[in-house]
Amino acid sequence: MSRLIVLAALAWIAYSVVLVYNHWQENLPNKEHVPFVYDGIEQPIYYQGQLYSLSARGQGDALQLPLDFVREYIDPYLTYEEESHSVILTTKDRVIRFKTEQLTAYMNEQPFDLEYPVEVVDEIVYMPIAPLLDFYGIRIMQDETTGVVHVMKQGDAVQWGIAVPGEDMETIAVRTAPTIKAEIYADLRMGEELMLWGEEQGWYIVQLTNGILGYARKQDVQLSKIDQVPMEPKTVPNVPWQPLGGKVNLTWEHVTAYGKTNTSAIGDMPGLNVVSPTWFHLKDGKGNLTNLADPAYMSWAHDRGYQVWALFSNNFDPDITTEALASYDTRMHMIKQLLSFAELYNLQGINIDFENVYLKDKDKLTQFVRELTPLAHEQGLVISIDVTVRGGSEMWSLFLDRKALGEIVDYMILMGYDEHWASSPAAGSVASLSWAEKGIRDIIAYDEVPASKMILGVPFYTRLWAEEVVDGKVKVSSRALYMSGAQKIIADRGLTPVFDEKTGQNYVSYEEDGITYKMWIEDEVSMRARAEIVKRLDLAGIASWRRGFETPNIWEVIEDVLKVRPE
Repeated sequence: MSRLIVLAALAWIAYSVVLVYNHWQENLPNKEHVPFVYDGIEQPIYYQGQLYSLSARGQGDALQLPLDFVREYIDPYLTYEEESHSVILTTKDRVIRFKTEQLTAYMNEQPFDLEYPVEVVDEIVYMPIAPLLDFYGIRIMQDETTGVVHVMKQGDAVQWGIAVPGEDMETIAVRTAPTIKAEIYADLRMGEELMLWGEEQGWYIVQLTNGILGYARKQDVQLSKIDQVPMEPKTVPNVPWQPLGGKVNLTWEHVTAYGKTNTSAIGDMPGLNVVSPTWFHLKDGKGNLTNLADPAYMSWAHDRGYQVWALFSNNFDPDITTEALASYDTRMHMIKQLLSFAELYNLQGINIDFENVYLKDKDKLTQFVRELTPLAHEQGLVISIDVTVRGGSEMWSLFLDRKALGEIVDYMILMGYDEHWASSPAAGSVASLSWAEKGIRDIIAYDEVPASKMILGVPFYTRLWAEEVVDGKVKVSSRALYMSGAQKIIADRGLTPVFDEKTGQNYVSYEEDGITYKMWIEDEVSMRARAEIVKRLDLAGIASWRRGFETPNIWEVIEDVLKVRPE
């Protein structure tokens, strides 16, 4: 019996020894060291602890960062244009051009010197650090031994800590994983600094300035300072012209030849405050413009107290548009002409009307507007752009980046007409009220263009539709009518308009010689309703295509809705 007790005791002792040994082994830290690997990148770049896929180049003032890195983390609108070998940087009030391999750059077309140029190495574009520091206010920290670069932009913050070894310890370990069994990347002595990027399983995710990224036990790290890159004082935003206490009320003046506008025949237009004559058009792919500006019209407009926002179109020619938008040089050639015209004729704004544009030119058009706007603002000009409703075909609608454009321009004018266009396969309203309102609401909602920038374009014309059965099929055709032309048809045929709830307009139809005629009428009823949309959605204003198509009473109708009345 006593022998069994001894054997049992020995077995228990042996088992206890094994347990103690295993416990000791489990709690014995791994002392093996392994090198930190930078994925084969010669000069690694880190942003908030994340390693970028491309290398930096150079040291100190000669440091260069890949353009793609700057675009991804700092400025998505920074552009490299291969055609002109240029990097183009735009801000609210500046357009800066850097040509590769050149030490002269241009700010608002004025030269300034660089110490180091933009370079292209192995098809990678590299930006010198100096202009990035100047224009973006970023902060750079570069390790002298490894060349590792840490980038922080305005508003970024990093929590720092210091190594605090425990008793009988000279160093703390930065390990490959959040466990004491993981290999060691580095040993830190008392007080050595490290950046903290988060926590995992009771460990800090830490990084050294030399780029080593790993894990340290929380009890081995003492929190120290928080380093934050201060936000630069915001530049005063450009505040576009607005009529005092009211809405923009613009009408387009259709001009087909120089000096053809007979201003003496234009009656009073109460409530109107902006005219947009169609004066400037893209002439060719080199960026030359056709100029139909009329100084006599300018004098007439200013005598009436109107702002003049001259329209600039691409002539609705997609091929010359592609060529003219292709390079900085041709875009700037257009811009310089527009700015010269603005100064020469004392314009208050430019209205951009590009239509029938290839989808491939979407970004180029946005870049043109991005380059034009700061320079126009420098001259005190208002920049507006005409857009269609969302959706539709590539060359009519999809080429417009409404979200990006809305961030740039002062006003965006929705051309709220041609729901049914001249050659539509079915008869219908030029612009039903629900369609026009949805067009505005969609841009505000999906493209995040504020209502305070949106102007609703309205039609001063209608279409007379003819439906004729030919070979058993309904053939549809139409012709455009002024408001007075529509009223003449109604009067001559003794028609009685009826209100169409679906479109929100008056409507007539009649038959003649076997043909059915239909007309959704633009009149004081539809114009009042359109102005009410502007008021209800608190839009920036209203724009009408075009002056001369309206009946005289329309101006009073719009003014009556939009004018501000004392409470």
